[in-house]
Amino acid sequence: MLAARRQEPSAYAGMWEFPGGKVEPGESEHEALARECREELDVEIEIGPPLGEVDLASPGWVLRVWCGRITRGRPRLVAHDALRWLSAAELDDVPWMPADGPLVDRLRDVLASPAPLDWS
Repeated sequence: MLAARRQEPSAYAGMWEFPGGKVEPGESEHEALARECREELDVEIEIGPPLGEVDLASPGWVLRVWCGRITRGRPRLVAHDALRWLSAAELDDVPWMPADGPLVDRLRDVLASPAPLDWS
């Protein structure tokens, strides 16, 4: 699993997150995820099954995370100060953004499951 370390805002600098970003007006969630991965990581991705979602502190804001595969490029630092591939055993090795925590727990469950997520 690829994790990215935030540079800003200062309150969250040094914390790790799932790569991605905000949906802009006029684009779908999948379009936004593909765009954000191009902008933040310089990669093209295939979007797979959803991992889950978490309500954020701001009313009406929701963090949604999908699984994905890189189809072009190698992740590089653009918007973060570090990137790290984490195995299931390493998920607790980094300090996660508070909103990402429940989804890290979900990812751990998915990785430990004998039935993989459906990519069809």
